[in-house]
Amino acid sequence: MTVDCYPISLLPRLSRLFLDYTSSHEPIAPFFPATPWSQGWKSSVPAQEPALRAAVAERLREQNLLWGAGEKTLANIERLRNGAGAVVTGQQVALFGGPLFTLFKAATVIQRARQSGGVPIFWLAAEDHDLAEADHVILPSRHALHTLRLHPEQQHTGQPVGPIPLGPKVAALLERAAELIGGSDEFELLAACYQPEATFASAFARLLVSVFAEYGLIVIDASSRAFHALGAPVLRHAIEHAAELESSLHERDRLLAERGYHSQVLVAPGSSLLFFSDETTGARQALRRKGDAWVVNHAAGKASYSAAELLAIVDAAPERLSPNALLRPVFQDYLLPTAACVGGPAEIAYFAQTQVLYQAILGRTTPVLPRLSATLIEPAIARVLAQHELSFKGILESHPDELAHRLGARAIPIEGKHRLAATGNALNSELEALLAWAEALDPALGRAARVSASKMRYQMNRLRRLAANYQLQKEASIRRHVDTLFFNLFPDRHPQERTIGGIAYLARYGASLLGTLVEQATQDCPGHRAIFL
Repeated sequence: MTVDCYPISLLPRLSRLFLDYTSSHEPIAPFFPATPWSQGWKSSVPAQEPALRAAVAERLREQNLLWGAGEKTLANIERLRNGAGAVVTGQQVALFGGPLFTLFKAATVIQRARQSGGVPIFWLAAEDHDLAEADHVILPSRHALHTLRLHPEQQHTGQPVGPIPLGPKVAALLERAAELIGGSDEFELLAACYQPEATFASAFARLLVSVFAEYGLIVIDASSRAFHALGAPVLRHAIEHAAELESSLHERDRLLAERGYHSQVLVAPGSSLLFFSDETTGARQALRRKGDAWVVNHAAGKASYSAAELLAIVDAAPERLSPNALLRPVFQDYLLPTAACVGGPAEIAYFAQTQVLYQAILGRTTPVLPRLSATLIEPAIARVLAQHELSFKGILESHPDELAHRLGARAIPIEGKHRLAATGNALNSELEALLAWAEALDPALGRAARVSASKMRYQMNRLRRLAANYQLQKEASIRRHVDTLFFNLFPDRHPQERTIGGIAYLARYGASLLGTLVEQATQDCPGHRAIFL
């Protein structure tokens, strides 16, 4: 197996804050307490009340047993109960396990937990309510990508995605997935997890627990009343100190802008850190503050609550209040003794704002570390790259049309290349002599001659393009190869890891792929890896 390491800046659309964080060997204060190379977190386990630790461990044991956890996961839960620290990652509960970076995140927390002696934990963002982001997966066939969507016509209701049942339509989606990637034990495992009676969260959890059973990965769904009751102090703090927390976030936004960065999450005046679930519909809506009142827009209209009423709900039904993107890591790290959190580019950028909430609520800030970032290059794709003498970096830096044209030009027969080159060189030589003569006679004549010369050179270049396009049409395999390279490595000019479903690669390469990912999820390459399978 060959692995090439590239700067993370090779990937498109990354924030300057994330790029600076990944390239700096000194913490970017006050936004981050550590760097990707920091080692201190490995020996630091946050203090946690024994009763809270025991209660969390018991809830984790109940959940993971329900999802079919094996001995190694249960043993890690007991280690957590007895004082071990945790390395935590998480993401939204997407269909069929979501994009490839799901596997990368899990592999990274496993590797980091090994390095620190902690336990790896995967947090399910089951309370996220963007169904359109969660209800599909993209799977490859030989020459195309296919989007499989479970609820293409369902309207957004604001209901958290996690508890939504998959329903009978998932059977047809599994049949289509079987046509694309079926025929392996890993696919059979996927089919066993994604049954009609399962929910988005339970199917996702069961798949993760089973796939990473050998590594003892613990999965947590903290959307339940039990976990919200345990994390109630964070919810109460967000209500009781809302004005101070908002002021701190505005000050952090000002400092980010002063340093030339942008805020990942807009903190509007009167916004809060909490979502509120409708008691009847379960729809999750943002709470906003208006004077001394807290306002939420329900389906039936606008409702208003006092702080005292919200605190009473925290006591009676804490699951109706949930943290937003900035507060969620703090809620997570109150429940868990998190030594380090593993995130992707956007999640790490969030931490620059969340840091003020950590300090205000927990009195500490959890170090955040980057997940493995990689593109998997299968043997057939590697052969096409080699055939055309292309690199992975060259693919990311090219447009498909431009690359196809370049390869078409390269494929022109030697005789044709020689004739085009000789004609072009002769034209340039004669034009330069002619231009010198014209300018010597009269500057105006020289300017007119240069305009004419530019048009002649344009026509010569057009002839080269026509010859390349002819060759491209004659050798149709060139265009097919270019399209295949892009939809496998850089689909729609987006990173493979964020687009193609991880189950496609897991179904093809099985447990050996997981071993490769865990092995590669170290920090010796802090950028992006091209992993030749």
